[in-house]
This record gives sequence, C-alpha cells and structure tokens, in this order.
Amino acid sequence: MPGAVIHAPGDIRFETLDDPRLLHPTDAIIRTAVTCVCGSDLWPYRGVEPIGDPHPMGHEYVGFVEEVGSEVTSVRPGQFVVGSFATSDNTCANCRNGFQSNCLHREFMSTCQADHVRIPNAQGTLVATEEHPAEELWPSLLAVSDVMGTGWWAADAAQVRPGSTAVVVGDGAVGLCAVIAAKELGAERIIAMSRHASRQRLAREFGATDIVTERGDEGVARIRELTDGIGADSVLECVGTAEAMRQALHCARPGGNVGFVGVPHDVAVDGQELFFSHVGLRGGPAPVRRYLPDLIDRVLDGRIDPGKVFDLTLPLDQVAEGYRAMDERRAIKALLTP
Repeated sequence: MPGAVIHAPGDIRFETLDDPRLLHPTDAIIRTAVTCVCGSDLWPYRGVEPIGDPHPMGHEYVGFVEEVGSEVTSVRPGQFVVGSFATSDNTCANCRNGFQSNCLHREFMSTCQADHVRIPNAQGTLVATEEHPAEELWPSLLAVSDVMGTGWWAADAAQVRPGSTAVVVGDGAVGLCAVIAAKELGAERIIAMSRHASRQRLAREFGATDIVTERGDEGVARIRELTDGIGADSVLECVGTAEAMRQALHCARPGGNVGFVGVPHDVAVDGQELFFSHVGLRGGPAPVRRYLPDLIDRVLDGRIDPGKVFDLTLPLDQVAEGYRAMDERRAIKALLTP
C-alpha cells in the first residue's frame, strides 16, 4: 500500500507500506475516498515537533468500509463513513460526557495519508451516511472529520451565543471553519483576524462581518476599538502560538470566553492575569465525534460548505508538494486524492 512517510523536517516521501489489517475485533479497514494535509502536520514538518524514526502521516479521512472486526456492528462493508482524528469507544464515562477525544480507549490517527486505513474503535468512531454522498461533497465531509469539527469546538468552548460578538484568531482551515461555526451558532458579529487577501475573502463568504489585519497589541487595540473598548464575548484561538493565545485572552471582555484549539507550542498562561481578567478559558483536542452527526447533516443539507478551505487538489503521490504549498502559504489546505 502506498502512503506518506515523514523522515525529517521538510522530508515527506511517498512509499510502499504494509497493507493495514484488523488487529482487534473493534477495528475496521476503510478505503480512503479523499484525505489531506493538516496545519498541525506542519509542526513536525517544520521541525518544531520531534520526528524520531520515520513514520506514516495523516489523521483526516473519509472513505468506504472494506472490512470490520467481529465486534463492529455500527457500520458494515460498502458504507461511506466519516470518522475523527481521535478514535473513541463512545461508551466510556468521558465519551458519555461529550469528550470523546479524551476517551479512556482513545487512539490518535496517524496513518491516513494513504489509500487504505485501519480505524481502531470503529464501533464508536465511524459514522455512516445513509447513502453514498455525491463526490462533490467529499471535501466538506472530510473537513468535518477534523477542521470543521475543531472549528465548531472552538465556538462551543468559547460559548458563542445568538446575538454575540465573536473574534477568530487564525485564518487557516480551522480558523475559517470557526467562522462558519460562529455564524451557525448565531453570532451577530464575527471578526476574523487575517492578513491574507484570499483567506479574508473566504472568511467573508463564510460569515465574517469584519476583518482585522493587525496582530499582537495592535490587533488587541483594534478589537477593543470595534467593541466600544470592552472586548468580544467569545474569542476562538485557532493557531497555537504564544502570541495567538495572548492576543485571544486580551481580546475577550471581562466575563467573556476563549476557546483554544490550536495545538499549543510554547504557550504559557499567567494565572494572576487570568484570575483578574474574569475571562473563561477552555480548549483541547476537539471532541469531533460529539458533533459528527449534526455536522454531516449540515453538509448534506447544503447549510455549510467547509470543503471550500481546500484550495489545492493533488493526487496522493504528490503529497510532498501539498506539504510544501501549505508550509509556504501557497495553499490554505491541500486535498489528496488516492
């Protein structure tokens, strides 16, 4: 089976891997319909995260079930399924509380930039569509498996409410999907912080009412200016850097909330400052499985179209170019077709 393998920073290769097989009765094997490169894949690609030995890459997937273990009854061979980057049994206490990405039997997916994938915890992780969706919907359903689900979690964690003002920090795929989420949850004003014209246009299309190009203290000052000196009700932090977190916390009003979904790198929160700000802070790996049924329905009904974040489509064997294009900001998100 061919698939993407990272060897070193900047070194992605398309290699022959062992075919996946059922290892546990709770596993399933799917044939990938489409997969992609994630912004979080760029952390090891840029050398920010250690790589260790060469290993497969990819954690976003939709596809067709080819084989299931003996304990998997929720999906069957031939069905089109959407999953999550964090697998879950969907029955443990954490799952029942809505935090499937902290399932007691969680496994993080890491082999999805390939034409076949083994899905652990398939019974609780995979959601099948009633029929095979039209091919033009595959990109949006793929987005649901991570970036749309993560953007939704950012809005949920930040407690976006009807009539509220939301600020989105970050204009990558997750940030743009967070704009969709904020609009769907009823925000009246959505301020997207972005310096890139193509991403600004997409943010507007997704529902942003204002664009702020400034960053850091200047960005905070601009948000304050736009909110009568008070700050936003909800701030969605979709980057993961120290600067983005500071900016998010300082953009929220007293009593406001920050949802942080960017994987943190060198982020430290000043407890004294947080204490006196009265700002609520919640985040972590998105519990995508909680949102899958609803988000799938929204895509199939045409209410949302998060697949527009894919502005580059490549055959899977050109996965290395997908990484380069995203690293060089020539693409928001690269779609890969097996």
